Amino acid sequence: MIEECYRLGLTYFCIAPGSRSSPIAIAATSHAMISCIACIDERSLAFHAIGYARGCHKPAVVITSSGTAVSNLLPAVVEASQDFLPLILLTADRPPELLDTGANQAINQVNHYGSFVRHFFTLPAPTDIISTRMVLTTIDSAVYHTTSSPSGPVHINCSFREPLENTPQEWSESCLKGLEFWASCGQPFTTYIHSHSSFAHSNLADVLGIIQGAKRGLLLVGATFKEDDICAVILLAKHLKWPVVADILSGLRLRKYRSSLSKHNEGILFVDHLDHSLLSAEVKQWIKPDVVVQIGSRITSKRISQMLQDSFPCSYILIDNHPSRHDPSHIITHRIHSSISQFTDWVLGSCVTTHINSKWTSFLFSINMMVDWEISFLINSENSLTEPYVAHITSEVLDYGSAMFVGNSMPIRDADMYGNGSSLGECTRGNDTSSVSGFPFHWIQVAGNRGASGIDGLLSTAVGYAVGHNKRVVCVIGDVSFLHDTNGLALLKQRISREQMTIIVINNHGGAIFSLLPIANTAEEEILNKYFYTSHNVGIQNLCSAHGVKHVHVHTKAELQNALIKSQHEEADCVIEVESSIDANANFHSNLRKFSCQAASHAFSTFSQLSVLNSFSQDSVSIKICKLESFQYRIQLCAPLTTTPAGNHHSKHYREGFVLTLYLEDGSTGIGEVAPLKENLLDVKEQLQFLTHVIKGTPLHSSLPLLKGSFSNWISTNLGIPRDSLLPSVRCGLEMAILNAIAAAEGSTMLNLLHPCAPKEDCSTKSLNVKICALIDSDGTPEEVAYLAATLVEEGFTAIKLKVARRANPIEDAIVIQEIRRKIGFQVQLRADANRKWSFNQALLFGSNVIDCALQYIEEPVSDEDDIIKFCEESGLPVALDETIDNLQENPLKMLARFKHNGIVAVVIKPSFVGGFEKAALIARWAQQQGKMAVVSAAFESGLALSAYVQFSCFLEMQNAELCKIMNNEPALPVAHGLGTYKWLKEDVTTKPFSISRGAVNGFMEASVFDAGQTLVNFSINQNSLIQSYRADEVRNYQLKVDVEGVTFSINVQELGDKRNDNVLVFLHGFLGTSEDWIPIMKAMSASSRCVAFDLPGHGGSKMQVNDDMDQGPNLSIKVVADMLHKLFRILTTSKVTVVGYSMGARIALFTALRCNNMVKGAVLISGSPGLDDEVKRKVRRVKDDFLACAITSYGLDSFIETWYSGELWRSLRNHPQFNKIVASRMEHNDVQALAKALSDLSTGRQPSLWEDLKHTKSPILLIVGDRDEKFNKIAHSMCSKLEEGKDDSVKHLHTMVNVPNSGHAVHIENPLHVIHSISEFVTRLDVLDS
Repeated sequence: MIEECYRLGLTYFCIAPGSRSSPIAIAATSHAMISCIACIDERSLAFHAIGYARGCHKPAVVITSSGTAVSNLLPAVVEASQDFLPLILLTADRPPELLDTGANQAINQVNHYGSFVRHFFTLPAPTDIISTRMVLTTIDSAVYHTTSSPSGPVHINCSFREPLENTPQEWSESCLKGLEFWASCGQPFTTYIHSHSSFAHSNLADVLGIIQGAKRGLLLVGATFKEDDICAVILLAKHLKWPVVADILSGLRLRKYRSSLSKHNEGILFVDHLDHSLLSAEVKQWIKPDVVVQIGSRITSKRISQMLQDSFPCSYILIDNHPSRHDPSHIITHRIHSSISQFTDWVLGSCVTTHINSKWTSFLFSINMMVDWEISFLINSENSLTEPYVAHITSEVLDYGSAMFVGNSMPIRDADMYGNGSSLGECTRGNDTSSVSGFPFHWIQVAGNRGASGIDGLLSTAVGYAVGHNKRVVCVIGDVSFLHDTNGLALLKQRISREQMTIIVINNHGGAIFSLLPIANTAEEEILNKYFYTSHNVGIQNLCSAHGVKHVHVHTKAELQNALIKSQHEEADCVIEVESSIDANANFHSNLRKFSCQAASHAFSTFSQLSVLNSFSQDSVSIKICKLESFQYRIQLCAPLTTTPAGNHHSKHYREGFVLTLYLEDGSTGIGEVAPLKENLLDVKEQLQFLTHVIKGTPLHSSLPLLKGSFSNWISTNLGIPRDSLLPSVRCGLEMAILNAIAAAEGSTMLNLLHPCAPKEDCSTKSLNVKICALIDSDGTPEEVAYLAATLVEEGFTAIKLKVARRANPIEDAIVIQEIRRKIGFQVQLRADANRKWSFNQALLFGSNVIDCALQYIEEPVSDEDDIIKFCEESGLPVALDETIDNLQENPLKMLARFKHNGIVAVVIKPSFVGGFEKAALIARWAQQQGKMAVVSAAFESGLALSAYVQFSCFLEMQNAELCKIMNNEPALPVAHGLGTYKWLKEDVTTKPFSISRGAVNGFMEASVFDAGQTLVNFSINQNSLIQSYRADEVRNYQLKVDVEGVTFSINVQELGDKRNDNVLVFLHGFLGTSEDWIPIMKAMSASSRCVAFDLPGHGGSKMQVNDDMDQGPNLSIKVVADMLHKLFRILTTSKVTVVGYSMGARIALFTALRCNNMVKGAVLISGSPGLDDEVKRKVRRVKDDFLACAITSYGLDSFIETWYSGELWRSLRNHPQFNKIVASRMEHNDVQALAKALSDLSTGRQPSLWEDLKHTKSPILLIVGDRDEKFNKIAHSMCSKLEEGKDDSVKHLHTMVNVPNSGHAVHIENPLHVIHSISEFVTRLDVLDS
């Protein structure tokens, strides 16, 4: 028996101690190739066995004694039967003569499990008259039945007579007759051959027709456990282009992306939060799929199941590899019994084309994005450790080499609803098959016992899953489930043939799921606690200690994160007990549902009202941008700015910036303002010039007005640049222009876009006003400042902010505050702003002198942000954040969490400092969620931006009112926003200057929301404020001919900028590139430099002709190309040029700079090298490049490019959203033979090594390299060392290195704005050196 099991691939045996089963147990444990595990609890043991089957998809063998030991297997048998898990049960039994006689431990074990097993057989007690072949064929039949569809448990009842021990006895050898071949071959006695059903049936043709005709198709992915099946689902999803709803057990719900760019470039629309989107009545009513294709049977979400039922009648196709019925709502119209891989192959092989409705996909995408943002925001901004946070964070720490097992009741539901489906991370362990398959993510496999969905045996199943899966497993279960299966700790402790496990036990001291059910609202608390929650105070730590298992008890988010990270790097198993509370858990779940419902409804309302963006033809769901123009302005001020601008020589009396005009294809325009205060005007100008080029023809999507990450996604996906690479003021102005353009196209206003429920532009909206806080600089005596404050109060201001920390002693500022209070009384809100100019002790001194002055808050009182909380606690003064939030990175919530202290009462948000309305809205939402004020503040912008800020401020006020209502809080008082800088404007960029006035009802100084909207809609620029206009310049394209060593090169040239400009930048592309690669960067820099790009020989539109007197073909050595460039430089200019080269172009640029120093001012080397200094490596590289050159001519450029860009060097570039477009441009070469020649002749194996020449270079060198490009990072550091070798400190500063974030080898494509800034700084430095 045991040997036949081994031959059939069954190598894992689970043995319960017992006398009657000892013959089988001894045989199993004596087999050299079989692994065994033991447990005193048969129930735990059986669940362990089905866990093993879940992990490796083959059965374990369970061996038990007779009697109730057999009955204890029933729960696991039921689970295996319901979830189609293979399982072999070898139960020992008394011989027939002892049954029904009252013999000890003898019960009726025949058909003991009834219909829950696929096959039952009783083996008679062993005798020599029974053929051994019968035993072998019984085992063969059992394994066939357990593994064939529908797979499930098989029960073999084994009778044994005493003596049970191995007692010598004479047996007739006739029972072994016919086993000679079996004994010699090592194969099972009977080989069962599985037949595969064919899809070539006519009755399946209508399924293809249904799929092809779907307009609102939905791909629903249920439990999927095999790698091949998961890959098949991904291929099917990419082919159908339908929205995909992935269940937590699908293997696709928890995905880890290699970069944020690849997350939005996967070609699959995952709708991870359909469950919570359906909380919205509007969304629920709208979501009616016409075709549903479901892969795998079980779906966790009850709301999704209800949605499917409500959508009937529709075509509902269920595919699963078993014939059993799974249709509780009786709505399935087509049931296909097939493996997932078979079905996918059939659909893809049938060349089915789909015509999905774009409105359907765009709505689902945007609604899901908003709900995803809301859930992520609430979970991460909540200060306490919550159960949804456990579900959210667990997936983030999982590596591809890990898997997850989720318990029933709340853990699996939380994982399904709140698991992070789009975390970032690289594979550091295990075989990443997703990488091999070319998918932009790898998946985390998740398992759970959903056959009968009980809470018994979960820990044991998880341990078995870890054994079968052979990966690290994180198990998340509830405390009641854990206590129900504490014998699983004995299995955990044995640690047989498996990786490390982490068990997360969510201990809310009872059954929390009942708090979310209707019973919680009707039953008495005592009954709930005793009979439903089953409240307990069992010490989980003591249980772990008793079994020798490591235990960690966590109470905070930080403690959980640290414990998870530590456990993933340790070899010892660990139980992490998460302290929770039933009531707190119920309340937080309630908030998640309420806010998700609001987010979904808000998103749906926004889309429904966007008539222009949602034209919803089959091929278009957006409107495109025609062009972007910018105008530089300068306006006079009444007084000096309170903040010194960067590089602005007119700052004392003027304010400079840019007005953007965005033109849409329907003729609508949107206005935005870029008003840099801390940023360099030249940097801003270059970014705007860059945007002018890349934004043309870009579609605007309906999700943009929702903010909440939509702009960030749009920037990275459509503009192809990292989302945080735009300067904050540029990002702000761009968002402003886009929102106003969409509003213009809709005949609406910015406020109506941001909040669809806001009143329209009619008489009702004219009463909407925003309170304004006046601003006072502290110049003058206390009496003079107090008099000015009193004047403002008389004008109608109810809030005043005073700039402090401008005087020598903080006490002097305090005296001013005291005098103001004495003058205006305590009815007016008084704020102070120290702009981080005090030390902690100075701030404390100020605070002690104004403690009785009722300051609403003081902004940034200390220079060190680490002292802010300390100041709150020691001074007792309320504090507001300002500069602290100006430099927030991509995920600001983690930083903001440091400042949840109640002493921090407000955040002051400057949209142009924090980087636009999207990030400003996020910060404001966090503040409002924490019960703090969100104050919008201007940075001395013109009336254009101030009008947009008024609308935005009103949106935040409306958002806060809704938040208070959802959380059952008292309505918040209106906030006075920091837009009082309008008084600094002596003139404006608008023909109708921005103004505020007394409200008609309350007499307070307020800004009219209606007037602000009219200013944006009817904007007319004040021509007197304009300095210069910037429009998209046309590229000058021409050919230049030069002769070098008997070859006439006709070089394709692209040029931008003023021809008279002596500051000439020459750009050299890499292999397979063209001059076109540089156009975006050249556009950005053409305002200050003359920019010229060449198609290098063999590339693009360049040509070469060999003179008749040459015996051999053209020589394209690096020396020839450098000589050619030198002649081109002389044709272009009499001045020195700055050469910018990438990769191959960087090597040529370096060679040219070293050999033609008289014509090169400096060189910028992007991902470049000086060549190879090892002769062996040079020889190997020559051979390699010659082979590649031969491949180009032999197999064609198409095939070569596909192979070329599959290399590790381009891993980062492959995640770029425009990668396919970039690769397609590599086909644009006139002469493929010449291209191959260039690859061979310009090989690093042929060019002379320049390493030693570096220390003699006279031209300044800038090295630019991507932070993800490990190879060229090392090269660049070595080059820096060589460049500085032997030079004194006065010369070393000539050469610099820049490490560009978020980019790999193709830095200039992956993060062009950073490259532009670096080149610009280098050019400026060269000008300084020349002067």
